[in-house]
Amino acid sequence: MDAKVADPPVVLFVDDEVSILSALRRLFRPQGYRVLLAESAKAGLAMLETEPVDLVVSDMRMPEMDGAALLEQVHQRWPTVGRILLTGYADIGSTVAAINRGQIHRYIAKPWDDRELLMCVQDGLERRRLEKENRALQLLTQRQNDELQALNTDLAARVKARTSELEQVNAMLETSFAQLQENFLLSINVFSGLIELRGGGMAGYSREVADLARRTARRLNLGAAAEEDIYITGLLHEVGKIGLPDTMLRKPLSAMSSDELALYRRYPLNGEAALLPLGRLQRVARLVRSHHERIDGKGYPDALSGEEVPLGAQVVSVACDYYAAQSGRLSLKRHSAAEAHSLILGGAGTRYEKAVVEAFELALKDEPSEKPRDRELQPHEVMPGMVLSRDLLSPQGTLLLAAGFVFDTRVVRQLREFAGREGAKLHVFVKLPEGGAT
Repeated sequence: MDAKVADPPVVLFVDDEVSILSALRRLFRPQGYRVLLAESAKAGLAMLETEPVDLVVSDMRMPEMDGAALLEQVHQRWPTVGRILLTGYADIGSTVAAINRGQIHRYIAKPWDDRELLMCVQDGLERRRLEKENRALQLLTQRQNDELQALNTDLAARVKARTSELEQVNAMLETSFAQLQENFLLSINVFSGLIELRGGGMAGYSREVADLARRTARRLNLGAAAEEDIYITGLLHEVGKIGLPDTMLRKPLSAMSSDELALYRRYPLNGEAALLPLGRLQRVARLVRSHHERIDGKGYPDALSGEEVPLGAQVVSVACDYYAAQSGRLSLKRHSAAEAHSLILGGAGTRYEKAVVEAFELALKDEPSEKPRDRELQPHEVMPGMVLSRDLLSPQGTLLLAAGFVFDTRVVRQLREFAGREGAKLHVFVKLPEGGAT
């Protein structure tokens, strides 16, 4: 389909002389304009009321209302219509006043030159066209700006809503991750306690090793990730002993035969092999393998020396040896805490780096000295909503619930059933409410 052809420009000529109007019509009709004629200012105004006029060309001298007054009316009522005044030389004073009042675009002296008049009208119509296009562009720009503003407002609202959704999702993910991490560590604690059931040794030994090792790592400024790996290593450092005979688990190192020692010294390798399939515990597995290495090269299973011995493994070794000396794992004699401390100090520079021993000494002083704000309850006294202030251990020393656990109705019921069924005395410590009595 052909594009719509634009309407021709409309020019209104106003003059009280019919012969002049006829001459103007003959001059301009061949130009392709639509020509309108009015014999008075009043007739011209009436025509403007009904016709879409682009340009008015008016004679100056007319009865009742002259051209200056007419074009002033046109300026006031139809300000976008072009205005040209035809005037004689004798009317130059009135013409200047008309230009000032009616904002007349051009004036042509009579008698006019046809070429000059044609050019003047053409220029006036071109000006009119450009003004119309400019107004159309301004309207289009304004409309587009309004649409863009609306889009920006809508986009901002969507971004805000999406940001809020992402913040909620991130908060949920962080909460879920924290819960997974907490459950992961709790599972390791429980597993560590199960390992100790076979050994028949000191209940809670692995947790004490893990806590001391973590405090030592903190004194060495190893960072949060390394601290956690070292803590988990402390909990699981004896996992390789699962494959050892029960008789060996109850026998200190000093009482073992050479064959038993050879078998015993393989347990770090067995521990590493057990943990390697777990991607989260790759670094822990390496520390488990190396926690009996010594910087003088006399350790096992790989006889590493100097900087070959991982610093994290040394940290676990210090804590492990400190509590092993007290539990009877090293010799028939159970050493006191002070004697175990002296053994560690004696190993500085041979078994462990001096910096590790110095951090170990500082870590021993980091043990909490203030009594926790809690109270001990019997299982039947525990109520939903209470918070466990200390790890809840079984009589055999295995972890049942970790500190910080919030009791719900189901766990309260299970706790009471366990205590009644086993006839065991459980030490349940719960936090005191804020401002509560001690």
